[in-house]
Amino acid sequence: MNTLPLMIVVLCVFALAYRYYSAFLAAKALVLDDRRITPAHKYDDGHNYVPSPKWVLFGHHFAAIAGAGPLVGPTLAAQFGWAPGLGWILFGAVLAGCVQDFTVLVASVRHKGRSLAEIARTEISPFAGLVAMIAVLFILLVTLAGLGLVVVNALANSPWGVFTIGWTIPIAIGMGLYMFKSEPGKIKVRGPSIVGVICLMAALILGHPFANSSYAHFLTFSPHQITILMALYGFVASVLPVWLLLEPRDYLSTYVKLGTIAVLIIGVLVVHPDIKFPATTAFLHGGGPIIPGKLFPFLFVTIACGAISGFHSLVSSGTTPKMLDKETDARFIGYGAMMCEGIVAVLALIAATSMFPGDYFAINTAPAVFSKLSAQFGWHTVNLDQFSAEVGEKLNGRTGGAVSLAVGMAQIFRGLPLMDKLMGYWYHYAIMFEALFILTTVDTGTRVARYVMHELLGKVYRPIGEQTWLPGNLVTTALVCLGWGYLIYTGNISTIWPLFGTGNQLLATIALAVVTTFLINMGKAKYAVYTAVPMVFVGVTTVTAGVLSIKNIFWPLTKVAGKVFQGYLDSTLMTIFIVGVILVVFDAARRSMKTLRGEPIPQEAFGPPTAEEVNMGCC
Repeated sequence: MNTLPLMIVVLCVFALAYRYYSAFLAAKALVLDDRRITPAHKYDDGHNYVPSPKWVLFGHHFAAIAGAGPLVGPTLAAQFGWAPGLGWILFGAVLAGCVQDFTVLVASVRHKGRSLAEIARTEISPFAGLVAMIAVLFILLVTLAGLGLVVVNALANSPWGVFTIGWTIPIAIGMGLYMFKSEPGKIKVRGPSIVGVICLMAALILGHPFANSSYAHFLTFSPHQITILMALYGFVASVLPVWLLLEPRDYLSTYVKLGTIAVLIIGVLVVHPDIKFPATTAFLHGGGPIIPGKLFPFLFVTIACGAISGFHSLVSSGTTPKMLDKETDARFIGYGAMMCEGIVAVLALIAATSMFPGDYFAINTAPAVFSKLSAQFGWHTVNLDQFSAEVGEKLNGRTGGAVSLAVGMAQIFRGLPLMDKLMGYWYHYAIMFEALFILTTVDTGTRVARYVMHELLGKVYRPIGEQTWLPGNLVTTALVCLGWGYLIYTGNISTIWPLFGTGNQLLATIALAVVTTFLINMGKAKYAVYTAVPMVFVGVTTVTAGVLSIKNIFWPLTKVAGKVFQGYLDSTLMTIFIVGVILVVFDAARRSMKTLRGEPIPQEAFGPPTAEEVNMGCC
């Protein structure tokens, strides 16, 4: 199948969804009103609460949510064929993922920029808030460790990647000073953007010769060293004022992300490679070499961030609501950024399935496994030896999805005019792009986890709950960085990685339950169906995946010598996730039924809009 009509259909679906569906939700369900003062203005402290231009905040938000999921998930799910993954990305993003991100962002803005757990406390009950807070913190640490592991694998022994990504830090600090402090009372965007992009392109170009120079060993680090450096960076990025490093760096990274995505789209439209995979494969009913489970429910937890991601709800109730300039910006930032991530997921799926199945499975499985697949299905490598020669690396057996995605992207880039001799360059660029794509999620996620830790520890010692108290900031940030850094450094993340996809989607179930209750308490019960239906679907599929994972994957490990601890750990964490989600969903249903029966809503709930507030038109 040719990818040209496929890409056109995808772009049209997302454009129509943004134009009409998001406008409908903004006007009818959420009743956005720019006369409401956002937390960024009301609590402006120049540190966490900072009113920001729409495009700058979009850049930060997109950079923060767009991590490993939309890249690696669709690549691995190609095992099932191209049709199931494409269908889930389109319908999941439009009807679930974008809706979650948008509604959670608005709910947080109307609750003083507080976290998802705090919204659960005020809209549902203190019990739901506490359970959500504990579940969120566990899932978030696992998510950060999983994302961080991908960055470690991408940057280990890669001086080019470390050089380029390292330079984004001083460039971002310079941009932050130029944007927010060069002229008091005024935020500059154009000048810092031009200077920042020029410096970033210089870092990208100079990274290649540096990697081939005699100085390369100074930036060649082992996985353990990368882990330590990444944890230190996460600590610094979380403690510094958001305008100084985090926001400008994410905004700068977005130029690389969106620029690469734009080139990929152009590449698909110009090169329009044929999809070499069938619509569905023999692994629909399980037994796959990459994902051993069946299509249902494991497709829906493998492709997480590209369709819906619980992690996004933490960003939408973390850093972003504290920087939103006006309410109507929430539609562009919340719904629009997730829509862009859906496009990324489609491009990743196209890049993976435009490879011959033999090349794809040779990269993503161990050599012994591929030998069995070759004998069973008649698959053989076609272009892999040529790719390995052009790239200068052995590519077979490089499991995990990152390498096959880089090969697929490089193959598309090479098809553009005058690019046919640059396969090796584009491959290494794609690897660096993946690391940059994910690292911006890790730094923002660390800051979000710090906010959650503030709220949790603040219940024990009140001063720590104050985000303006520097010792509390240092302690909570250190605990978060030590948590996910330890998991990666000790290698225990290999026991937790299977939990990443399931835990992420269970968090999305919590988020959708919270915003459903928020809408009902707001007097918008007839529109709550637009969050309740995705909640039920995601909840059922993910809980099913969690139970099957315990039964078929994690618990059997307790009987395997050397993996007993791994089996008990995974089974325990998955059980905690599932129980926490079920408790929150049932408490949300209880609270919603009370409101629908006419009982008073919780005292701190946002409640129905007042008569003076604007009732916007639909579109």
